[in-house]
This record gives sequence, structure tokens and C-alpha cells, in this order.
Amino acid sequence: MHDFDVLLIEDDADVRLGCEQALRLEGLKVRAVAAVEELPGPLPDDFPGVVVSDIRLPGRDGLAFLREVVAADRGLPVILITGHGDVATAVGAMRDGAYDFIQKPFSSQLLVEVVRRAREKRALALEVRGLRRRLAELSGLDGRLIGRSAAMRAVRDTIARIAPSRADVLVEGETGTGKELVARCLHDLSGRPGQFVALNCGGLQETLFESEIFGHEAGAFTGAVKKRVGKIEYAAGGTLFLDEIESMPMAMQIKFLRVLQERVIERLGSNRQVPVDFRVVAATKVDLAEHCRAGLFRTDLYFRLNVAAIGLPPLRGRREDIPLLLEHFVAQAAARHGREPAEIGDDALREMMAYAWPGNIRELRNVAERHVLGIGAPLGATGAAPVPLADAVEAFERSLIAEELRRHDGNLVKTAKALATAKSTLFDKIRKYGLD
Repeated sequence: MHDFDVLLIEDDADVRLGCEQALRLEGLKVRAVAAVEELPGPLPDDFPGVVVSDIRLPGRDGLAFLREVVAADRGLPVILITGHGDVATAVGAMRDGAYDFIQKPFSSQLLVEVVRRAREKRALALEVRGLRRRLAELSGLDGRLIGRSAAMRAVRDTIARIAPSRADVLVEGETGTGKELVARCLHDLSGRPGQFVALNCGGLQETLFESEIFGHEAGAFTGAVKKRVGKIEYAAGGTLFLDEIESMPMAMQIKFLRVLQERVIERLGSNRQVPVDFRVVAATKVDLAEHCRAGLFRTDLYFRLNVAAIGLPPLRGRREDIPLLLEHFVAQAAARHGREPAEIGDDALREMMAYAWPGNIRELRNVAERHVLGIGAPLGATGAAPVPLADAVEAFERSLIAEELRRHDGNLVKTAKALATAKSTLFDKIRKYGLD
């Protein structure tokens, strides 16, 4: 365990003392040595501090030590101290992994500023490393449907229970809540050998719908020059995902209901019945029961699809999941674009916790992408309705408590201490927010 923030290697006693005093006045813990050989051993991978080293040293010089540090942990910032004749060498060292260099003589203020920036970068790098490690440790549904909220735990539990069954499933949730991802999880955990076949019912013209879903024989209609296998037949042995099922034309609903009941199809232009073993996962962004009452959807088809139902909560209904989801999407975007994950400031996180998120997970992913690319825009630019202050405060409080409970493995004493609150008060809030 290293109990210092800055490792200082400087053979000039006066310079070493001046640097040490300047850093200590800033509240930093400093380990100062005159040579690399005085170090007890290599720095650990999780060393939270930075290295400040002169280039010219007795024994191993600063450049040799830089190469050792970079080889072991490229994310550990190394600040080089140079003389007038070493500037070109220091510039080259930055290409080799040095964080920055300071040319003698330098002011205490400059040293402190460079060290402070380096420590901020190191803290962010370790935070991202820890996030990636936590995400890598997540397996199965935990790693795909991310979230510690009670609502998401219930969704994962339901998927685990019904995925191996043959039951058709209705997934309900607002746009952007992850309905297709849930459908893919159901398919992947079902053990079915066939394919996952997706069809958006709202993206097809009514005249093409029947051919697309049932298929057709050559010559069935003008332009049908060869046989086409429809989506249902293509999903044999697998899963047919019907998104925006509420948009299915009424005439097609009658025909599709018969297929669900008998599990046979007839291609357009054919009288031969083809048995098909397939599972249906239908998704809707509306209240399908209300659509039935309004005469916009067949009640018998609704009940046939609604054998098992999964309701996905909107993001505003599980705000405590926002920090973890945001970190996940930022890390993904940074890896995709080859950039360092940019830190999310406390003010920005508070704004995100209070935001209504009309676009749900999809909108949050886009915000993370823009943040990594450095083109972030104010969240309120969408014109969405603001969240009431009381709701925002409760959501933020719930998120803070949930995160501290996670960090302390559910230990109430440690969590209460970290939050500077009484254990009885913490226990009441845990019950209030359902954070079992």
C-alpha cells in the first residue's frame, strides 16, 4: 500500500526540497528520493498518484525509468524535469509516453498545476479501469441489461424464468427503453437453434406486409418472379421479433392470429400448409389493452400474445441506474472512437439525474457519444418538460444511497459514515426507496 500521492525523483537536494515543500503545501503526500535505485520496488498497477522525475539521474536516468513505467502501466503520468539542453529529449519522451515536462528553473506554481492536472487524469483513468473491470465481471443478463434498480432486477429475473419456455412474450415500454435487446436476450437464453428474425410492423406498407411475413410463390402477383420465404418461415426453430405490433394492419391481425393458434402458414399463391415451429416476441410502445378498447387492435390477438408480459421502465423511473449506464456508454464510445473517456462533472451528472429523458436509454447513449466527441449540447435543448424539483431530489438521493451501498457491499455502518448520516435515517431511506 503506497501512502503517497507523488513520487519525486530528483538528485539535486535543493531542487528536491523545494519541490517537496511546494507539493506538501498543496496537501499532497510526497515520497522524495535522489535516485531510482532508492525505490523499494515497482509501483503497483493501481497506484493513484503521479511520478515527477529529473531526466539526468545517477544510475538509471529518468528516461530509462519512464520506459519501465510505460511498459508496466501506460496510464501512469510521468512528468519529467529537464535542463536547458534536455528540451528536445523531453519532447521526444512525450511521444514515448511521458505526460509532460518542466524546464529548469521553474516556479512552484507551475509544478503544482502540472501535478494537479496529471493527478486528475490518473484518477479518471483508474475510475474507467475500475468501471471496465466491473463491467467485465458482469455476466449474462447483468452485463447486457445494465442496472441495479429494483425494476431492472425484476426484468432480468422474469427473462431468466421465461426464456427457456415456449411461451410467446409481449414486451411493453416507451421508445428507447431496450425492447429489442430484451427480445434478443430471450432468444439467446431460450436454447432455440433457429435464428432471431426481426420485423418492424410500422415500417412496412400494408400491401407488402402479407408477402413479407408469410412469403410468396413465384407468380403469386405481378413482380413475384421467384419464390420468397417469409419472416415466419425464416424464423423456424428460432424467434420472430415483431416490433411496433400495434401498427400491424387489422386484416393481417386476423391472419396472424390463425398462424399463432395453428403454427402453420400458407405462402401467397400456394395452397400448401407449411408447419413452422417459432416463438413470437412482440413489442409495443403503447398501452395495447387501451388500443383494444378503442377498436384499434384485436382483443383475441392481444390475449394470444400476452401469455407472458415484460414491462420495461422508462429511464426517468430508474434514475439510480443513470451513473452506471452513463459510464458504460462513455467507455464504449471512447473505445469505439479511440479516445480517452472524458470525465463527467458533478454539475453535468446532477443535470442528467434531474432530466426527464424522453428518449430513454437511446437518448442517454447519444449524450454519452456526443460527450466523448466533445460536441455535447445542453440537455434542455430538446424542449422536454422539466422534472419536478421534489422528484429530482428524491431520484438523486436514491442514486447516491444505492451507489454507496454498492461500494460498501451493503454495509450500513460504512455507508452511513460515507454519507455522513445517522444509521437509523439511512435505514428509513433504504426502506423508502426499496433498496434491499
